[in-house]
Amino acid sequence: MTPPTPGTATTLPVVAARGVRGRGVGGPAVRLHPEGELGRWQRLNREATVPHAVTQLGLAGNLENFRRLPDGDAEGYRGRYPFLDTDLYKTLEGVAVVLAEAPTPELTAFWEESLAAITAAQRPDGYLNTWYQAPDVPAEPWSDLSWGHELYDLGHLVQAAVAARRRLGDDRLLGVARRFADLAVQRYGPAGEPGYCGHPEVEMALVELYRETGVEDYLELARLFVDRRGEGRLVHRIFSAEYFQDAVPLRELDSVTGHAVRMVYLGAGATDVALETGDADLLAALERLWDDMVASKLYLTGGLGSRHSDEAIGDRFELPSERGYNETCAAIGTMQWGWRLFLATGRADVLDVVERVLYNAYAVGTSAEGTAFFYDNPLQRRPDHVQRSGAEIGGDLLRRPWFGCPCCPPNVVRWNAELGDHLAVLDEDSLTLALLTSASLDTALLDLDVRTDYPWDAHLTVTVRRAVDRPVALVLRVPAWTELTEVRVGGEVVPAEVVDGWLRLERVWAAGDGVEVALRQPTRLVRADPRVDALRGSRAVVRGAVVHCVEQVDSDADVEDLVLGPGSAAGIRPGPDHAVVVPVSVRRTTPGRLYRDEDEPADPVHPHHGVVFVPYATWGNREPGAMRVWLPDA
Repeated sequence: MTPPTPGTATTLPVVAARGVRGRGVGGPAVRLHPEGELGRWQRLNREATVPHAVTQLGLAGNLENFRRLPDGDAEGYRGRYPFLDTDLYKTLEGVAVVLAEAPTPELTAFWEESLAAITAAQRPDGYLNTWYQAPDVPAEPWSDLSWGHELYDLGHLVQAAVAARRRLGDDRLLGVARRFADLAVQRYGPAGEPGYCGHPEVEMALVELYRETGVEDYLELARLFVDRRGEGRLVHRIFSAEYFQDAVPLRELDSVTGHAVRMVYLGAGATDVALETGDADLLAALERLWDDMVASKLYLTGGLGSRHSDEAIGDRFELPSERGYNETCAAIGTMQWGWRLFLATGRADVLDVVERVLYNAYAVGTSAEGTAFFYDNPLQRRPDHVQRSGAEIGGDLLRRPWFGCPCCPPNVVRWNAELGDHLAVLDEDSLTLALLTSASLDTALLDLDVRTDYPWDAHLTVTVRRAVDRPVALVLRVPAWTELTEVRVGGEVVPAEVVDGWLRLERVWAAGDGVEVALRQPTRLVRADPRVDALRGSRAVVRGAVVHCVEQVDSDADVEDLVLGPGSAAGIRPGPDHAVVVPVSVRRTTPGRLYRDEDEPADPVHPHHGVVFVPYATWGNREPGAMRVWLPDA
C-alpha cells in the first residue's frame, strides 16, 4: 500500500456527531508551522527528543533484548519489567513519522536495525515478547494476563506498524504485527479463551488494524476485550479488581477508577469500538464516564491520578496538590480518549479538556531541552520535598533523562510526532478546525494556511490557497475560556455566532480569501469546587488554556507564605516569556504552632508586590525549589 495522498483521512471516522461530522485529517495533509507552539514542540521532538530516546534505548538494552533471541547470550534480559518492548515500539511509531518528514542517515539506520531485530525475534507462530521468550526468564507465555502485558505489547507493535505503512509505505512491520494479532485472534477470539489483558491498550490498536486492513476479526477481538472486562477473570494480586477496571463491566462502571493509564486507554479503545460498531449504549456509557471524570476527578491542569501507591485515580474530589500523581502517560491517554470522543460526538467541550491537558498536564512532562522528563506531575512541591519522580528512589529532584519504567518518554516521542493528526475534521461539505495552532492543511475541499500564536494569543488568521467551486463551511472551535470579539472575511466584518462552541462560516471560497478571528482570553483567578477539601480557600491563576504557577526562584518571600488578596485579580499584568505578574501578600506564620484555638489571633498578612507566575508546563527548568499552582486567600 502506498502512503496516503494529501487530503486523505488517516485517523478516525465520525458516526454520530452533534454539529460536527467527518473524518480526522492527518498524515501529509497537515503540516505544523515551526513558528507555532505545536510546531515548535514537533521540531524539538525531531531534533532532540527522538535522538535522545534512541540513545537511551540503546543504553537500556531494549533493542538488545530482541537481538539476543535467535541465538541467545550470556547476559540475560535487560530490564526488570515484561513490557519493555513497548518502549521500542512507541519510539518506532514516532520515528516513522519523523522519517517521512525529515529523514536522516542515523534515524534510517536505527529503523532498519530495529526492524531486522524485531522480525528475527518473532516465533514461527507469530508470538513476540522478549521477556517471555528469554531463555533466562522462568515464565511461560500467556501464563499471566494480569501482569504479563503481552497483549499490551501487541497493541503498541500494531500502532507502530500502522504508522509505518501510512507514513512510509513500509509494510514490513505490519507483517510482523499481523502475525502476532492473528495469533491473538486464534487464542482469544470467539472460538478461543475468554481472556483479556490486565493493561488495556490493544483495543484501540486492533480497531486501527481493522481500519487499515478491513479484516473484521480484529474489530471483533477488540469488541470482545472491551465487553469481557469486568467479568473478574484477571488474577487480582497486588492490587484489587478496581485497579484493573475489572470489578464490573465497563458499561456499568459508576466512575473512572483504578490505574489511571489503564482507565483512559480503555476509554479510548472502547470509544473506537463504539465508533466502528455503532454501539450507542457503549458510547453513552463512555460519555457519562468522561463527564463524571471532568466534573470530579480531573486536576485543573487536566492531570489524572491522585494516588502514588497504585498510580490510581482516587475518589471523587480527591485532588491533593502535592500528592497529585498525574502520570504523563495518563495525560496522553486522556487526550487519546478525548479526541476519539469528540469524533464520536462533535462536542467542543470535550476538546476544551483535551486542550487543557495538552498545554498543562502533558506539556509539563518534557523539559525545555526535550531530553528530560517528569513521570508524575503534582501541582505543588514543598521546600523540603525529597521524593523523586517515578517509582525509583534516588535521582534528580527535577526531570530525569530516563526511568527504569520508561513508558512516558517514548509516549512523548510518538504523541509529539503525531500532533498534526489531531487538529482538523473533514466531511463532504465542511472543514472543521478543532484545535488552534499554526499549520497548513491540504484537503479535498479547502487548502488553508492557519496563523496564530495560540495559546498565548487567541487571534487567528486563515488564508485559503485553493477551494472547490461550491459552498463549503469552514468551522472553527471557539474555546470556552475565550470571547469572540470580531470576525472579518476579506477584510470586511461579518455577523458571527458561536453555537455550542463552534463558529461556522459558509460560502463559496476562492484562493486568496482571508478570515480573521479575534478572540479575547483574559487572565483570571479560579476556585475549585468546595468539595475538593485540599483546595478550599485557595485560588489559581489561569490565562486561556494555560495554568500558571509560582516558583521559589521568582519570589524573594517563601512560596509557602504567599497569599492572594482581594485586589489580586484586578492587578494582574503581563510578564516575560508568557508569564504573568500577580499582586500577592505574605502571611507571616508563627513558627512551631501547627494548630491553634479558634479564637487566637490570625497570623498577620503584609502587602507584598507583584510576583511572576510562569506557565505550569515550564516549571522545573531552572533550579529545584518550592512550586505552587493554588495559593490560599489572604
